Amino acid sequence: MYKKFLKKIVIFIFLCIIYIYVLVIEAIPEKITIFEGEDISLKTFFGITLHAEEDVLTVSANTGQKTIHTVGNEKVSVSLFDKLFIKSVDVSVLPKTTVIPVGNIAGVKLYTNGVLVVGMSEIEGEDNKTYKPYENTGIEEGDTIVKINDNLVNSTDELIEKVNMSKGEKVEIEYIHEEETKECSITPVKTNEEEYKLGLWVRDSAAGVGTVTFYEPATQSFGALGHGITDIDTGDLLNIASGEFVTAEILNIKKGEDGNPGKIQGTVEEQETIGEITKNTEFGIYGKIQDLSSLNIDTSKEMEVAMRDEIELGKATILCSLDNQTVKEYEIEITKIYKDNHYNNKSMEIKVTDEELIEKTGGIIQGMSGAPIIQNGKFIGAVTHVLVNSSTEGYAIFGDLMLKQSKQVK
Repeated sequence: MYKKFLKKIVIFIFLCIIYIYVLVIEAIPEKITIFEGEDISLKTFFGITLHAEEDVLTVSANTGQKTIHTVGNEKVSVSLFDKLFIKSVDVSVLPKTTVIPVGNIAGVKLYTNGVLVVGMSEIEGEDNKTYKPYENTGIEEGDTIVKINDNLVNSTDELIEKVNMSKGEKVEIEYIHEEETKECSITPVKTNEEEYKLGLWVRDSAAGVGTVTFYEPATQSFGALGHGITDIDTGDLLNIASGEFVTAEILNIKKGEDGNPGKIQGTVEEQETIGEITKNTEFGIYGKIQDLSSLNIDTSKEMEVAMRDEIELGKATILCSLDNQTVKEYEIEITKIYKDNHYNNKSMEIKVTDEELIEKTGGIIQGMSGAPIIQNGKFIGAVTHVLVNSSTEGYAIFGDLMLKQSKQVK
């Protein structure tokens, strides 16, 4: 009996170990992007090793960290006990770069690919009965309609026009649900106003204000916000077709307090175009600057992007503009650093300590997302979130995450 029990325990432990190996191997990405001299931070397990061509990959004798010092694209092999090949990882090694931290408030206008479904409602027909033409079609809130009867739909107005042109005949709709393209048919309902409707609420654009994080002179590109722009109704990241980066006018600052975050209230109407937005990602928005003068950038402030090992707990500063003109530097404290964070924009925990900023804003407020953080003369990241229960505390993203995102192919 004892031997059988012991055998079961051994088998159980063995299966657990295999399961751990499977999880670790699956978690190793197929592609990663690093800067020249940056460690390859892949979580491995006993016996799992990395290999590359000779003289490309170096291993620290003290920490065991693997580093590639050659700019370009390299392929790193992952093996088990140096015997069994598991997978390969494509490593893009970027040259060390310099940026100009900005801190100006700017406006954002985004236009979606197709039209985003943000809600549904019953339609009262001309017979005074209620209908749900979208029912049982598969379309859900958060989906994107891209075609009607094989015709591209680029705006809400185009969708309304094409539905009215149907005169109540069934229309074929192509839409995207969770990155999968699907099709369905819907019969529009005629209303007492002589209009035809699907019962879908849709949106084709979004606008707001935020803070410009950095400008990279070498590529004339910018990064802002440190987080993506999501639809206010669905909470999904907006899949954009295009976007404009414009100047913004600050109208009011609503001071934040614990339990009630504040915000910068501004307008993007009748403002000058700064540049083009090409990407909306979970790590910020990115694009090209067309009119550098509209941002009043001080080109003498160009500085290196800090590697994660250079970031320290303690004092740092942020740049932000709260009066439509001057960008000022305010003191903060970095209280926690998550150096292995590659998956979201909560890389550091920060606390505002500057009495002048606390007096003006209460701490971190909406609209300050993207405010660049500087420490020891280097750009280290940007403000992304405020803690609802503590207006002086929040999160920040690593600067290297934003730069890597800006250089990835859309």
